[in-house]
Amino acid sequence: MSELLLKAEGIYKSYDDDNGGPPLEVLENVNLEVQKGTITSIVGSSGSGKSTLLHILGGLDKPNKGSVLWGDKDISLMNSDKLAEFRNKNIGFVFQFHHLLPEFTAIENIAMPALISGVPMKEASERALDLMKRFSIADRRFHRPTQLSGGEQQRVSMARALMNNPELILADEPTGNLDDANTQIILDLLFELRDRDGVSVLLITHEKNIAERSDTILEIKNGTID
Repeated sequence: MSELLLKAEGIYKSYDDDNGGPPLEVLENVNLEVQKGTITSIVGSSGSGKSTLLHILGGLDKPNKGSVLWGDKDISLMNSDKLAEFRNKNIGFVFQFHHLLPEFTAIENIAMPALISGVPMKEASERALDLMKRFSIADRRFHRPTQLSGGEQQRVSMARALMNNPELILADEPTGNLDDANTQIILDLLFELRDRDGVSVLLITHEKNIAERSDTILEIKNGTID
């Protein structure tokens, strides 16, 4: 029987209208659970609230109402410093746009989360190189992001997400800008994380064939999950 990793209860999120109109309701009474060592896909049309929900689950945004529980910790109640520390230790992020730092090499980008956590440079670099070897990009370690292909950039992003051995990977359309061959590589790596490392993955996608490979599929419509 799977063990619960993350539970969201009664999540509401709205944003004020800059023009003085009524608030824009994005999420309404969303409830979900993520089990350890599983892949959960969230599907839904553009504007349905998928990315907003992922940001709340990952502590990048806060709900207006509701709780995000990791065990007995409600991360929605943490202050910004505690939340940043929690994210860095427990969650890895992979976005459609990789958000690599252009002034740093690939290996420096990957090592960054560990360095922020206080890991010595030598240890962080060795861990980063191990991940690059695993993802078949070690020969690109001294390249800057602009010198990498789209698929290579996304593999660097995934390696960076794994740097601190997180329990959960949050992936927002991670294959959205990739061709079919690189899409398959990234998906295979995500499923390998589940099967080999026991990492949980919460994946946002609009691709039905991708979602169908997941352990659980949740559909969000009009800001809620049925």
